[in-house]
Amino acid sequence: MKQRDKPAARPRRRKAARPAELTAAALGLFVEKGYAATRLDEVAARAGVSKGTLYLYFESKEALFKAVIAMGIDPVMARGEALFEELRHDPVALLGALLGGWWEQIGATELAGIPKLMIAEAHNFPDVARFYHEEVISRGRELVAGALELGIERGQIRPVDVASTVQVLMAPLLMLSVWRTSFAVCDVDACRPEKYLPTYFDLFLKGLLVRPGGEMRDEA
Repeated sequence: MKQRDKPAARPRRRKAARPAELTAAALGLFVEKGYAATRLDEVAARAGVSKGTLYLYFESKEALFKAVIAMGIDPVMARGEALFEELRHDPVALLGALLGGWWEQIGATELAGIPKLMIAEAHNFPDVARFYHEEVISRGRELVAGALELGIERGQIRPVDVASTVQVLMAPLLMLSVWRTSFAVCDVDACRPEKYLPTYFDLFLKGLLVRPGGEMRDEA
């Protein structure tokens, strides 16, 4: 009697990879549909698992969102904190690296949809907003503020109100990120990064740096 061929073994995804697959699927849906409109069964379907499997890893949509932040943005913040220690001897270079790094690792990636999402839905989901504020916004502000303070102490950056300057420095990058994920469908030329970013860095450096000879700014 001819022995029946055994069916080929079906590849099994490693369980360790599933949280990353689920958060990747969730990120895409959160960005596309918003936090409120995203359903967990849609996330599971996009990740190729059952809804029950999703609940083995994440007990709620809020827990899933926090995991998206932890896996996507936390490493960016950690790199920024490491960069702070590496470049603290050069506050101007540090400031540029922190702001440029935010753009390269968040603003220019799919993660850019998260700030836009939080702007739109923070009022409706205050607990989620508070989590994002504590884990992302506050940490980012602290790094930029620290670079400014170092520059002021060393006489490279003119004295400014640090807290408000942090907000002013971050706002153009945030606007560029939001524009790319919204009004770029109407006017892609208004905020092209290759033109926008050099202008941004030129303006903020000329506005903050102490001129040779100790001058704060050019006199008209």
